[in-house]
Amino acid sequence: MRLSDPYTIPYKGIYAVADAKNELVEIMEHSSCYGGSAWALYHYSKSPLVIKSRSVGDMMRYLVRTGNSDLQLQSSVAAAGIESVIVSNKEIEITYSGLGGGGVGATTCRAYANGVLRCRISESGGGKRASGTIVVPRRERVLIGIDNTDSKEVGATWTLAHNIAAAVDSLEHRYISHTLVQLFPVPDKTQNCVATVLEFACIEGAKKGLLEGIKEGLMEYSVSGETGMVALSDFDAASLMEYSRLCRSRMITKELTLKTAKENGVKICIGGKGIIGALAALPWFSRNNESVTL
Repeated sequence: MRLSDPYTIPYKGIYAVADAKNELVEIMEHSSCYGGSAWALYHYSKSPLVIKSRSVGDMMRYLVRTGNSDLQLQSSVAAAGIESVIVSNKEIEITYSGLGGGGVGATTCRAYANGVLRCRISESGGGKRASGTIVVPRRERVLIGIDNTDSKEVGATWTLAHNIAAAVDSLEHRYISHTLVQLFPVPDKTQNCVATVLEFACIEGAKKGLLEGIKEGLMEYSVSGETGMVALSDFDAASLMEYSRLCRSRMITKELTLKTAKENGVKICIGGKGIIGALAALPWFSRNNESVTL
């Protein structure tokens, strides 16, 4: 056996989306070793800048305030953390610190991740305190709701949505999450009445190509004449939750959907009746355990 680097496990990718004012950032770390990332999630959650943290499959997600903090690291109790998050121009600079093995995670494991533009790292491992700074592109979140691509004879919206998303995935528009959203079982449903929301993290200028690619895939492979596709570029979709709850509790009209989409800056990409459920799916992105129940 020969290991090229026995003490480094690079993350598969690290991506960061910022809000419009650059006051909030969500850092998304695609893990190569869930055990190590779960340890980091526990310790990083105690960092002063971290508002909320969670794991979605093998993706560790940290909602943070931008700025600097004074990390008071303590072995075994608070052994690693996020020290600073700075947004400037089209980039986001993130500094991590950690003790011992936590320092290895803060430096080499993150510095060599896909999506990192450049880095500065200190020596790590053993009993040292180590720090690492990575620079990643500033990204915006793009949410795409899809519904009604199948028929009573063939297809399933959630599988088609995922396969198209995986096909268009690139470093410019990274495919982050796929979420099934249970809707009110209307009489003309295919079977289970479930919509899908896709989440992407896009660098500036990548949104147009992303939407064109997904629309092209749906137009080619959908077997329904009522396919709906909608898109929203925003840090979250909280303003659509009231509409979504209505759609998940009773039948609503397409007219209400069109009005709500216009009021909330949502783009109608494919305008079949499926836009009703597609719009309702948006605020549930990455909330997979909650979205599958009414």
